[in-house]
Amino acid sequence: MWKDYSIGFLRKYRAASLSVLAAAFISALFLSLLCSLSYNLWKYEVESVTLEEGSWQGRISGVFDESIVSAIQNFANVKTVQINTELSDEEHLVIDICFQNIRTIYQDLPLIAEHFDVGDNSVSYHELLLSRYLIHDPQDTDPPLLMAFYLAVLLIASVSLILIIHNSFAVSMKARIHQLGILSSIGATPGQIRACLLQEAAALCILPILLGTVAGIALSFGTIRLINALAKGISGRHEAVFAYHPILFVITILSAILTVYVSAWLPARKLSKLTPLAAIQNIGETHPKKRKKSPFLSRIFGVEGELAGATLKAQKKALRTSTLSLTLSFLGFTLMLCFFTLSGISTNHTYFERYQNAWDVMVTVKDTDIESFEEAEDILQLKNADSVIYQKAAAQCTVPESGISNELHQLGGLESIAGSVDRTAEGIYSIQSTIIIMDDSGFKEYCKKIGIKPEETGCIVLNRIWDSINSNFRYKEYIPFLTEEQNTILLQNMEQRQNTVEIPVLAYTQEPPVLREEYENYTLVQFIPLSTWRQVEKVIGNTEPDTYIRILAEKSRELSALNVLETEAADIMEGNYTFEIENRIQEKIRNDAMLNGYKLIIGALCVLLAIIGIANIFSYTLGFIQQRKREFARYMSIGMTPESMKKMFCIEALVIAGRPVLITLPLTLLFVGFMITASYLNPMEFLKAAPIMPIVIFILVIFGFVALAYYIGGRKIMKCNLIEALQRDHIL
Repeated sequence: MWKDYSIGFLRKYRAASLSVLAAAFISALFLSLLCSLSYNLWKYEVESVTLEEGSWQGRISGVFDESIVSAIQNFANVKTVQINTELSDEEHLVIDICFQNIRTIYQDLPLIAEHFDVGDNSVSYHELLLSRYLIHDPQDTDPPLLMAFYLAVLLIASVSLILIIHNSFAVSMKARIHQLGILSSIGATPGQIRACLLQEAAALCILPILLGTVAGIALSFGTIRLINALAKGISGRHEAVFAYHPILFVITILSAILTVYVSAWLPARKLSKLTPLAAIQNIGETHPKKRKKSPFLSRIFGVEGELAGATLKAQKKALRTSTLSLTLSFLGFTLMLCFFTLSGISTNHTYFERYQNAWDVMVTVKDTDIESFEEAEDILQLKNADSVIYQKAAAQCTVPESGISNELHQLGGLESIAGSVDRTAEGIYSIQSTIIIMDDSGFKEYCKKIGIKPEETGCIVLNRIWDSINSNFRYKEYIPFLTEEQNTILLQNMEQRQNTVEIPVLAYTQEPPVLREEYENYTLVQFIPLSTWRQVEKVIGNTEPDTYIRILAEKSRELSALNVLETEAADIMEGNYTFEIENRIQEKIRNDAMLNGYKLIIGALCVLLAIIGIANIFSYTLGFIQQRKREFARYMSIGMTPESMKKMFCIEALVIAGRPVLITLPLTLLFVGFMITASYLNPMEFLKAAPIMPIVIFILVIFGFVALAYYIGGRKIMKCNLIEALQRDHIL
């Protein structure tokens, strides 16, 4: 009998059945997709850390014999032990250790170190790798929470997906309380009713859950392939390999099935607390416990607005998940677009646009002094290119108070601009100095550019300091640093202040050479030729380890021309030096590709949240058809026209889709205002690049899908028979 009853119900109420089928399939699909993508993202992070820093988990170092490897291997829970040949030398050995149970590393590794008399300073943990497994130092009061945050987001999204199934069942089952009351009145026990509901749930959901899970796995595989294709040109990135752990399949299936079981069991539990008469009197409609007026809707839309507002308030619990999902999706989408717009403007200010005329190809020659760079002549003779070879050094220079410019004195002195400064009782300032050591030919060209005669000995002082009082870091304004009355500059060794040298000042200028350099605030920058540096090198020292080559194309600055210059420069140094080489246009392309990749991932998450919300709307509208037939039949019986009913549907759809927009837009404006203020950007720059069109399109998509959901549900209601709708439900 129960089997026949269930089959008859599913055939008669196909809309409710399809709602449950669709909810089960969509939830399983996106739950599977979300779990699979999250697992692959975690796996990719672990692979990235391993490729960059190694797969070791713990490390000890000291004066050991190689026999220590076998001794450590005998410890319980130790999986592998290896000597790190790159970090070890003839006297000290560095031992990399991996554990079988990685979660006990903070207990096991100290015991191993204690056994071999290794001090705490010689014990290290691969904290970045361990954090990917949510393993942190127990004594760390501020552990990294990034992975925990990702898991929390995953859990929230998963719960939202599971709620789709639950809400769909809740809507369908709530409408059947009257029917189940009739069955209870003729002798059906709660256990029999529960078994009936569970077999209906199994018949409706098992196949959609399985199909949705498999479809989610396939979609995840396709997403990984798409990400690899889009991020193919990004340097420093390895290709992601799709992987799927069986436990993910088990989690997805069990979560969905458990939700179905609980959702089907709840109505039977509720029915067991009702008398048959109370259950029969329940007509499955939702009424607000207390009639609340909607003055705004009634004032604009009249009586239809009042009725729509009352209905939405009565059904706010059923709509809670969809409203939250739509709000989060729209908020995430708008914040993402605004953030990347602001980030792009900031990046252009500080890098691409600011230095686009300062370099085309940039080479960093690792661990090489400018004096020992033997290929300088070949680099300087590159065709159709202006090349400068330089190295940076640090020193201290002494300046008397009388040497500070009047403009700086008027602002309160160096202390008011730079904060704390090193000043003696005699009023002598010790100022940090950045020295740019340029090849002789590049220095001569710089001298010609600023209109002075080149000299073999001397320096050019960049005589400017940032006026941090009257300008911000985004739009810097400069004032003269010194009075330009000093003919020499006294330089001191950074570490040994007694080592000093006096260098003639060839010129003061506020125009630096064309280099891709951001000089530190409040430092006195000096440019000297290599010939001068050779004379003072032993006294000053403190050079940075790398030498830089700036290449600027003199003719074509297209990507093809820059690729030729890059290849020629690389061929000159290939095999002789360790170097890194950058191409300005290629770097811009890679940066844009990286940003687009971030947009794709975050945008996909926003779309996923929107789909969750829209799926809940569909589930809600299709599932409430039976209840709303009676509701609108009563309205029609007292004279409401079909046009008024359609108007009610439109008002409800407008409120449901418009509420996330009204919540999100003020929050987005606050966020954008805060970011513009914090980054000192001109608001007009953001307005010119504001992502208005994508946001408008996203709003229209949300409104369109919500309207479609109401159109489908409303069309079903409009076709119902007034007399049949007003009749009480029967068993079949």
